[in-house]
Amino acid sequence: MSDPARETEVEARARRGRNIALALGLVLFVILVFVVTLVRLKGNVTNQPF
Repeated sequence: MSDPARETEVEARARRGRNIALALGLVLFVILVFVVTLVRLKGNVTNQPF
């Protein structure tokens, strides 16, 4: 790994871009899992007889 104290501005910008992309991907994955969970729970609730 590179030493953050010695990296150039271009390398720092690239690392920041990768970190933002990873964070965005993680947030989108969490939202997708949440939406799928809600849809499945709603489907199970509407099929129950009262």
